[in-house]
Amino acid sequence: MSALRGFYPEIEPYETGTLDVGDGHVIHYERVGTKGAKPAVFLHGGPGGGISPKQRRVFDPTRYDVLLFDQRGCGRSTPFAELEANTTWQLVADIERLREMVGADTWLVFGGSWGSTLALAYAETHPERVSELVLRGIYTLTKAEMDWYYRFGVSEMFPDKWERFVAPIPEAERGDMLAAYRKRLTSEDAETRLAAAKAWSVWEGETITLLPEPETSTVFGQDEFALAFARIENHFFVHAGWLEDGQLIRDAHKIRHIPGVIVHGRYDMPCPLRFAWALHKAWPEAEFHIVEGAGHAFTEPGILDQLIRATDKFAECAS
Repeated sequence: MSALRGFYPEIEPYETGTLDVGDGHVIHYERVGTKGAKPAVFLHGGPGGGISPKQRRVFDPTRYDVLLFDQRGCGRSTPFAELEANTTWQLVADIERLREMVGADTWLVFGGSWGSTLALAYAETHPERVSELVLRGIYTLTKAEMDWYYRFGVSEMFPDKWERFVAPIPEAERGDMLAAYRKRLTSEDAETRLAAAKAWSVWEGETITLLPEPETSTVFGQDEFALAFARIENHFFVHAGWLEDGQLIRDAHKIRHIPGVIVHGRYDMPCPLRFAWALHKAWPEAEFHIVEGAGHAFTEPGILDQLIRATDKFAECAS
């Protein structure tokens, strides 16, 4: 293979705005690239992670017209860290509202981590609206995946970090970390909410890369980011994403006609590779890339390389 592809140059949005999606929620969005070029939507992770400037840079700005948005309750969307009227299916409906707003009949859907979950839910609900799928760090939100990360599995790889994660929770409650954190993240006491949010968020920030990345860990430890990230992510996970267990793999037959690329790090801790493998088996038409020497984060060189090759490929198909 030729040299690894890196980020496209930094680019500022040509449009920013908000969309009232109902239920008291207002979504912040931005559009980057070339207006009228190939339409695409970027679905960020978390849930609750929000968008960042780096995410704009996985698309060639001369060939794409990309919409990025902060999902309900996070980033610059309001109300901040809100859990009410915030479910997978309401986010799927928001994506459709945004598509209609930009006037695209179909668009490329790009999602990583939780964004891959949401992308699959959207594509399986509206396959006629998806021109291509680019998915990274596959997460299908099954009980097995959540147990791996919040019960037993990643704890064996990171016992030091796991010890810090469980420290705020009394031993009697540690059998169900999702419920124990839910109790604290929805506490009436602001200090209790924030302390739990930071512990929850830092656990993820310190386990998503193959090698430590201080910059990533720092972002996950920031008060405002942690509060939205932890509250919303825990809210979705406690409710299993309002999905039937195994639903996204079961229904993959609905998207087999859609051109796609799946990218997954061999040593992805939050999202075990076997679920990406299961998606590959259910959707064999999609390109499947296991990136050796990589964890979960999209910024890891081998993962970034495959993602940009995918967006470049689909831009060429459109020209």
